[in-house]
Amino acid sequence: MIESVWKRTEVTGSIISAKLYNLIIGLVLCWGFLVNFLMVKYIPTETIAAINPIAFFVGYLVSCIVGVIIYTKSDNPIISFLGYNFVVVPFGFIVNLAVSQYTPDLVMDAMRITGIVTVIMMILGTLYPGFFFKIARGLFIALIIVVVVELVEVFVFGIHHDILDWAVVLIFCGYIGYDWARANSIPKTVDNAVDSAAALYMDILLLFLRILRILGRSR
Repeated sequence: MIESVWKRTEVTGSIISAKLYNLIIGLVLCWGFLVNFLMVKYIPTETIAAINPIAFFVGYLVSCIVGVIIYTKSDNPIISFLGYNFVVVPFGFIVNLAVSQYTPDLVMDAMRITGIVTVIMMILGTLYPGFFFKIARGLFIALIIVVVVELVEVFVFGIHHDILDWAVVLIFCGYIGYDWARANSIPKTVDNAVDSAAALYMDILLLFLRILRILGRSR
């Protein structure tokens, strides 16, 4: 069995320079964001909204799970990139539905804030990797608690507390720093760069969606 990317200590591909490694991470992230942008631009929101909600949710969940399994278990960058796209496409549908509810100016504000926060957390992840490794378990537990509380509030009580959005923002700020620290702790290969970008992509998109929601509510 191929070892999960985050547990790799042995080199399964050619080692590349740190600059090239980070460049590939950036390019893979940009590819995911470009695909999402094109999906928002060219796929009508009405088309997505017309899909049966259960079928949409199941398809989204299955595609993301399959994608994560593929890119975390593969040591082939091409296969990992394929798995990454299994995550990018369903996220694109979610982003499409989300941004359609807000003005372009507000969406741009959310993108700018997300970009600034992401850069800051990456810098912190570089400077203090040990800190982020220490809080990883706490981040996971906090995320599970917030998800459970949010589901109970929405589906049982039909309410939503604003503080949960802020909690999710803080959690994914932590995850960006953590995943960046993890990315720089494993062997610098092309495949590991793709896998690291995939993890960061999900962190950044989830952070963006919550920031967008907070900004939309405040205005």
